[in-house]
Amino acid sequence: MPTVIALDVSLSMSRPVVIPDCTEEYQRKHLAIHGINSFLDYLSSNFKLEFTSLLVFSYLWEQLVPFTRNYESIKSALNNVEEYNKSCIEAALTGVSSVVTEEWNSVTPSQVILVTDGKTGIGHRSLKNSLETWDQRESSGEDKFPLPFKFPCKLHIMVISNPNDPDLKSSFPLFEKLIEMNGQGGEVCVPDNALTLQSVEAMFTRLQEKYFKPYNGILRCGNFKCSIQLFPPPDPYNVVEEFEEVHQEVGSCLEILGFVDIADVASPQALSRHLVLPLPSKELKAADNDSENKKEEEESTQEDGKIPSFTVLLHGSLKVEGMVALAHVAENWYGILYSWADSKKKSNLMLSLLEPGREPVSWIGNIKNLAPISDFVEPPYGEDDNKTPFPIRPAEKHSYAQSCVVWIKPSGLQADIQKVLRHARKLPEKHQQFYKELNRLRRAALSFGFHDLFEAMASMLDRECTMLPGSAHPDAALQLTHAANVLRSEMATDIAQVILPLRTNFNQDTT
Repeated sequence: MPTVIALDVSLSMSRPVVIPDCTEEYQRKHLAIHGINSFLDYLSSNFKLEFTSLLVFSYLWEQLVPFTRNYESIKSALNNVEEYNKSCIEAALTGVSSVVTEEWNSVTPSQVILVTDGKTGIGHRSLKNSLETWDQRESSGEDKFPLPFKFPCKLHIMVISNPNDPDLKSSFPLFEKLIEMNGQGGEVCVPDNALTLQSVEAMFTRLQEKYFKPYNGILRCGNFKCSIQLFPPPDPYNVVEEFEEVHQEVGSCLEILGFVDIADVASPQALSRHLVLPLPSKELKAADNDSENKKEEEESTQEDGKIPSFTVLLHGSLKVEGMVALAHVAENWYGILYSWADSKKKSNLMLSLLEPGREPVSWIGNIKNLAPISDFVEPPYGEDDNKTPFPIRPAEKHSYAQSCVVWIKPSGLQADIQKVLRHARKLPEKHQQFYKELNRLRRAALSFGFHDLFEAMASMLDRECTMLPGSAHPDAALQLTHAANVLRSEMATDIAQVILPLRTNFNQDTT
């Protein structure tokens, strides 16, 4: 769950803060940096896998640090920020949307922490003017208001201001309006007391405890058990159905009920996916006994790699046997544990949370009816031993079981086009992948009757061809021109045809 920290560096952030019984002079910018540093310290201890980016804004915006897990680089950049002109909240939101969309896909949940002093700008780029005119703008283009974000995102606004500041009283409703427009959660945070280093740090602490609380629990399988951490932490499930409201939270104990072949489970719809990580022993000891001395902690840290872990055993077993573990995560709520590889060399133990209910996997049926075949006195499906003791996915493939293209939202079409363009920029190395994705995009456009996409895609390929650097391989330009010409021809509208690579002197030996 990537996090973007957007820091206001307008001139108003340089206003001095009077702190009683303090000889040093502080500006609001210094208090904001202190609060952000305390937040980064919390992430380094509890969210080591969190990707965080630093963005600064005034009238314009700039990404100082791209998404990274090296929090020290963000701290170093904070020490070198400079003040600029007036504040523009809309510019910050535009920058956030740009950096998240460029780095992550449109379905990755994100969080945005916007740190400002309560000044909302003046003139036509002020926040008040933006909120009054946002619905009068075009629904697309550069002038479009950046909210709501195109990706799942919680928006938090941290205001470095005294609670009784007149500027805060006028800007607070505007900040709340932003969170309401985004419609995906978040809140406006204000210090409880007068501005001090302690009150700002306490404000960030409240944010951490509510939205960045790690999930620490126990994974149990028979007599085996292991303390684990799920990353990212699972969100509560809140859905309003026809006759009731469903509110569920993942329990503190995940109990494995049994194991099922991957072929039987296939790929069911999941709410979210989480890394399952063993909890270091030093954290467990610290939780049980806060008075443990530093020497013992260092010794336990050195021994962590030598202590047997059930998660390692489970991951290796699932990977070798080609199975998944069915886990009970809460009342009437289940998930599956499996080995997932993000590359050819590295794999991880993952948990996919299924839809709450007794039939989260339709072709398996009621989870309560699952049992080992040894529990039955007689074969439940007759004398045929080849039949399994519960219903499984049918042999024929239904439409929902296919890897089909879905363009319900503009982000889906945009992601597929960007995939083609990414391979186009890496020609001729991505030769096969480029034509595979191009044909996939063309078939989907024919299925939807979206023939105008062919000319648009051809124009994009022509543009990529003109933007090739001088050091590019000659075959790249030839393939891009060939693909653009085919998209403009009558062959493009024939579903039975396939766009084949152009045979050239550069690839004849390899094709």
